[in-house]
Amino acid sequence: MKAIVQRVAQASVTVGGEQISSIGRGLCVLLGISLEDTQRELEHMVRKILNLRVFEDESGKHWSKSVMDKQYEVLCVSQFTLQCILKGNKPDYHMAMPTEQAECFYNNFLEQLRKAYKPELIKDGKFGAYMQVHIQNDGPVTIELESPAATVDPKQLTKLEKQQQRKEKTRAKVPSESSRERSAPRNKDDPSASSGAEGDVSSEREP
Repeated sequence: MKAIVQRVAQASVTVGGEQISSIGRGLCVLLGISLEDTQRELEHMVRKILNLRVFEDESGKHWSKSVMDKQYEVLCVSQFTLQCILKGNKPDYHMAMPTEQAECFYNNFLEQLRKAYKPELIKDGKFGAYMQVHIQNDGPVTIELESPAATVDPKQLTKLEKQQQRKEKTRAKVPSESSRERSAPRNKDDPSASSGAEGDVSSEREP
């Protein structure tokens, strides 16, 4: 699951020329749901969005308060294009959750947000509709969030890469048993050379 979270002075959603949703100061969340997302990723994203400290406190100190601390609004917009994979210059969306399944998942996401915060402060667009999203970014401040399932731990990746490199070096330095046998000089009088038991060694015998 991916989310683009923007701190806004105001934001709204228009469908067919009609404004269907709007908020004042708060967060605008563009949410992309992937095929692999589960309830675990959903709950993680809800916690991150509501606790993200992108607002100032009463003394003006930046990055101190969350949207819940300030009692601001949240506008959510489903955006499957966040799951885009480029094939050359053409976007491919096969990693996005199918529409019917994604709609249920997205509605569950909104429900969890409302349970964790205040229902009246959570707004959304219209799932599957062609929307115009008007965002007045405040700062600008834009944060990209990604659920753990979609994130590879760099330390773990480095460890795996090193293990693979060691394996490759070992293969390069230590020839296999069969290659040592093939490269070893053979004496035509050597009994083992005429036994035919060592693979293609029998083909090396003199007639």
